[in-house]
Amino acid sequence: MSPDYVMPGSVRSAAELNAQIRALWRRAGGTLSAQERVEYELLVVEWATAIRGEVMEGGVIEAA
Repeated sequence: MSPDYVMPGSVRSAAELNAQIRALWRRAGGTLSAQERVEYELLVVEWATAIRGEVMEGGVIEAA
């Protein structure tokens, strides 16, 4: 797992998580290893939670 990984429950914005997901794909060259896939799945779950939180708070969500 990357050194940037933060345990679930962390407070990161959807934009920050989106950037980390994009960086993971760039580093992987478009094909994820098993370990990278696990990291990707964790980031996506955290991103979805952040999106829901931002919508509930009335935040503005910009498409990437």
